[in-house]
Parts: sequence; C-alpha cells; structure tokens
Amino acid sequence: MVPLDKLDQITRRFGFLEAKLSAGAAAPEIAALSREYSELKPVVEEIAAYRQALSDLDEAETMLADPEMRLLAEEEIPALKARIPAMEDRLRIALLPKDAADGRPAIIEIRPGTGGEEAALFAGDLLRMYQRYAESQGWSFELLELAETELGGVKEAMARIVGEGVFARLKFESGVHRVQRVPETEAGGRIHTSAATVAVLPEAEEVEIDIPGTDIRIDTMRSSGAGGQHVNTTDSAVRITHIPTGIVVTSSEKSQHQNRANAMAVLRARLYDLERSKIDDARAADRKSQVGSGDRSERIRTYNFPQGRLTDHRINLTLHQLDSVLGGELDEVVEALRAAGLQERMHAEDPE
Repeated sequence: MVPLDKLDQITRRFGFLEAKLSAGAAAPEIAALSREYSELKPVVEEIAAYRQALSDLDEAETMLADPEMRLLAEEEIPALKARIPAMEDRLRIALLPKDAADGRPAIIEIRPGTGGEEAALFAGDLLRMYQRYAESQGWSFELLELAETELGGVKEAMARIVGEGVFARLKFESGVHRVQRVPETEAGGRIHTSAATVAVLPEAEEVEIDIPGTDIRIDTMRSSGAGGQHVNTTDSAVRITHIPTGIVVTSSEKSQHQNRANAMAVLRARLYDLERSKIDDARAADRKSQVGSGDRSERIRTYNFPQGRLTDHRINLTLHQLDSVLGGELDEVVEALRAAGLQERMHAEDPE
C-alpha cells in the first residue's frame, strides 16, 4: 500500500506550485517552479488515477449489500483489484527520488582493452553504435577526441552527446564490453575474445564543479597519431592535469582554445562523476545494484558475432539481433536496463 499521507503532501505541493505560477511568480523563481511543476504533474496524475480506483473499489464493495446492484459489483470488484497493484507499482516508481543527473548531456569515453588491434577495431564499432543511436534519438553527437590506429581502429574516443534524457538512457553503458569474433586478420578462422571499456559521465556545470587554477597544470603539445582527421601539425593539443586527483585529460582538435574548453568540460565531468560515485558508494555500501556498479572493470556485455548474439550479463538479457544493435537499435537493451534499475531502487527504498 502506498502511504496516503505522502500522496497528500505531493498533491498539496502541486496545488501550491500551480497557484504560485498562476499568480505570476517573480522572475528568478519561474524557471525552478516551472521545472518542479512539470516533474510533479505526471506524479499527481498517477495519484489521481490511483485514488479514483480505490474510491471505485470502496463503492463497488458497498454495492454488494444492494440486491439490485450486487451482480454489477461482483463484476467490477475483481477487475479493480487486478488493476490496483499495477497502479501502486507505477506510483512507487514515480515517487522514487530522481537522479539529478538524468536530464544532463553526457560525455562518453571509449578505449580498447585486452585484444590488441582487434580490441581497437571493436572500440570503433562501439563508437559508431552510440553515434547511430544518438542520431536515432534526435540527439547531437560531437566528437571531442579521436585517436585512430593504422587499420582504422580506435585508440581513444571521447564524445559529447546532448539531448533529452541522454544520461538517463546511457548511464548503464559504463563498463567492459566483450566481443567474440573471427578477426579479419586471422587466417585460421579462430574466434578471438577482446574487449573495450566504456565510461558514460554526466556533464557538469562550471558552477557545480569549481576548479581553482592552482589545482591544474596545462601543457600544450604537438598533435600526433596514425592518420585520422584529427591529426595536425601545430602545437594545438592540450593536456590538463588535475593535481589533487592525478586525473589527466587531453584534447587534440585543431583549435587550441577549443581544446582547452573541451578538456575542461571532460575534467569537470570526471570530477563530478567522482563525487557522485562517493555518494553512491556510501549509500549502497551494504548492497550491490542489480544492474552493476558501473565499475569500469566490470564485464557487462558480450557481443558474439558467430551466433549473432548480444548478452547483457547484469540482467540476463540475450538478443539474437547483433547487427541491428550495432546499427544503433539499442532501445530494447536500454529499456530493459532502466526497468531493472527502477526495480532495484524500489527494492532498496522498500525492502519488504
């Protein structure tokens, strides 16, 4: 049973916001009040539907005492009792504390792991997969850094993805992605296993992550690499070292000014992610999340080319549509992971 006093508090708060906005709130307040109003509106609609169902059930049970209405009541009661638990589940999900980062843009980092050139080629496959997925969602996808191998693999890639609900949909992609396939360079036709790591970080605002100039060291250097459109001959590449944490960020686009801005954005995202991780670790010290910790060392998914199979090990999801997924059709995987994440959070909030 959802606590009715909590529902009353939310309904009252929504009424207050509605009245405040209708009366014409002061300019500095409008944005914050409008955002809260928009977030609460679907919750209040769920509350209204739930309360109506409870009221209908009470009314139907009262009708049992009336011989003329008894048959109608006996038809309605089972249907209402069947609907109410699902409504309660939707309400519990709606009442879960929101992840403040869910609506943010994301910075995605992809690097090859074990497997040499084959791992670098797979990292390139993942980069294209996320780019195609972003395009299918109507998001913008901006490469911040791309270092390629001679055979077209990826040594390191960073991109900024902007759009509605980006981090909410991509945050479960962090971890080790494993591939099993026959490399093009393998004459014997043997299946090789290699891996790439993916990190998805919510972008941080400058006002949230203040980085004093005394905490960073900025070096400029000549861009270098094997081919690729991001290699040039000027001293434009920028490397920023965050002295307190030892985090190092590089950017090697053609504009030194843009490189500095890109590198600072990535550094803020990494520091913001570090702070979020500390809070999450403290909150979840006594349990392990169903969808994984997001630890970069955790193997989360296998892409098996000979079988055309994708398996997400955190939720035991297997799809035999590998080509489609690598082509950017990630919705089924993303939605399954989000559902598992919500279920785990519901369990954590209400372990009984």
